[in-house]
Amino acid sequence: MPASSTGQPPQVNPWLVAIAVMFGTFMEVLDTTVVNVSLPHIAGSLSSTIDEATWALTSYLVANAIILPLTGWLAAYFGRKRLLMFAVSGFTISSVLCGLAPNLAVLILFRLVQGATGGVLQPISQAVMLEAFKPEDRGKAMGFWGLGIVVAPMLGPVIGGWLTDNYSWRWVFYINLPVGILSVIMAHLFIFDPSYLKRENRGIDYWGIGMLAVGMGALQFMLDKGQQDDWFGSRLITWLAVAAGVGLVSFVIRELVSRSPVVDLRALKERTFASGVTLMTAVGFVLYGSLVLLPEFLQVLLGYPALQAGVAMAPRGLGSFIGMPVVGMILSKVDARKMLAIGVAGTAFTLYQLSQLNLQCGYWDIFWPQFIQGLALSMLFVPLTTVTMAPISREKMGNATSIFNLMRNLGGSMGIAAATTMVARREQMHLNQLGEHVTVYDNATRQFLNQMQHALEAHGSDAVSAVHKAQGALFGMLDQQATLLAYLDVFFIMAIIFLCVLPLLLLMRRAAKGSGPVAAH
Repeated sequence: MPASSTGQPPQVNPWLVAIAVMFGTFMEVLDTTVVNVSLPHIAGSLSSTIDEATWALTSYLVANAIILPLTGWLAAYFGRKRLLMFAVSGFTISSVLCGLAPNLAVLILFRLVQGATGGVLQPISQAVMLEAFKPEDRGKAMGFWGLGIVVAPMLGPVIGGWLTDNYSWRWVFYINLPVGILSVIMAHLFIFDPSYLKRENRGIDYWGIGMLAVGMGALQFMLDKGQQDDWFGSRLITWLAVAAGVGLVSFVIRELVSRSPVVDLRALKERTFASGVTLMTAVGFVLYGSLVLLPEFLQVLLGYPALQAGVAMAPRGLGSFIGMPVVGMILSKVDARKMLAIGVAGTAFTLYQLSQLNLQCGYWDIFWPQFIQGLALSMLFVPLTTVTMAPISREKMGNATSIFNLMRNLGGSMGIAAATTMVARREQMHLNQLGEHVTVYDNATRQFLNQMQHALEAHGSDAVSAVHKAQGALFGMLDQQATLLAYLDVFFIMAIIFLCVLPLLLLMRRAAKGSGPVAAH
C-alpha cells in the first residue's frame, strides 16, 4: 500500500474506525450481563446447581480483570491492530465454543478464554477512537463510545432473557458470531497502527505479570463470592483477601521501580488523570451496583417476571442513548467540569428518588428516575473520559485507557459486592427492629392474628393450621417490609457516596476548548 512507502497509515474516515472498534466492544460489554438471566437454564441443562453455574460469570470476570491492565503493554509488544484482530477472533470463537459446551467444566474453560480475549477490547477501542478523531471532535467520539459502554450492560438482561425464553441459553453465545466476523473484517480494512506507535521488543516482566494475575484474580474472586460465603467468616475469602493485598501491593512496588513496567502507574502523577480515574471508579461502583439492585427490587418485591424486569430497566439506556450524542456535540463549547458536576448531582438525585419508592409504586415511578439517570450518566461518561485523557500523550494512550477501564470495572465489581452485602445486612437489621414491636402483648398484632386465623378457618383450615398460617403470613409481611427498607437504604447510601466525589472535580484542570491528548514528538 502507498502508506508503507511513506511510513504513514492511510487516511480513513474516523467514523468507520469508530464503528469497527465498537462492534467488538459492544459485544464484549454485553456479555458481562447477558448470561445472568440464563443461569437457571444453564444449570438445568448442564446438570449442575445455580451456585455452580455462577462460575460461568466468575471465571469471565476474573480473566477480564487480569488482562485489562495489561492491554497497553500487549498493544506495544504485538501491535495494536494485530492484538485487536486476535482479541475479537478469540472472543468470537470462544463464544461459539461456550454455546457448544457439553458440560459445565468446558463452559467455564471457554468463559475464561472469553474474558481474557475480551478484556483488551475496551481500552483498545477507546485509545483508537481518541486518536482517530481530531481534538475538537473527540467529545463526539467519546459520546459514541460511551453509548456502547453504558447501554450494553442494560440491554444484556433483556436480550439474554428473550433468547433464553424463545430459543435456548446457547443462543446467548451464538449471537456473537456474525458480530465478531463483521468486526474482524472492518478492523482489517479500516484500522492501522499510527506511525508513532512502535512495536517494543523489550523484555517481558514476568514477575510483574504474575503479581498482577495473583492480586487481581484473588480480588475479583473475593468480590464475586464474598457475600455468598459470608465474607471473612470463610477461610477461603480470608486467604483470598491476603493474596489480593500481597499481590497488588507487590505489583505496585514492582511497577514503580521497574524500567520496563507492564503497567506504567506513573501516569497517576498527573492530577487530572488520577482524579478522573477515581471518579470513574465511583461511577462504576454506583452504576453496576444499582444495575444489580433495581432488577432484584422489581422481581423480589414487586413481582415482575425476569424479562419484564429487564424491559423495565430500558429507560436508563434510553436516557443515555438520547443524551450522549448531544453531550458529545456540545462538549467543545462548555467547561467539561461544570457538565461533570451536573452529571454527579443528577445521578445522586435519581438515586435519592429511588430511595423513596414503596410497594405501591407504579411503572412511571420507576421510569422517570431511570430516564433522568441515563441523561445524567451521559453528562458523566463523555466529559469524564475526554477530560481525563486530555493530558495524556498519544504514545501513552493505550496504557492510560487500560488503567481507566480497569478501575471502572473494578469499581463495578466492588459496587455489586457492596450492594448485595448491604441489602442482606440491612434486611436482617430491619427485620430485628420491626420484630421488636410484634409480640403477643401488642394489641394490633393480636388483632391481626385473630382476623387472619378466622379468615383461614372460614376457608377450610383447622384451628391449629390456621394459627401457624397466620403467623407465617405475619412474618412474610415483616420480611417484605424489612427487604423494602434495606433496598431503600442502599439506594440512599449510594446517593451520598456519589455526592462525596464532587470535590474531586476541583482537582481537575480545565481543558482548553477542543483540546485533546497532545502528541509528544
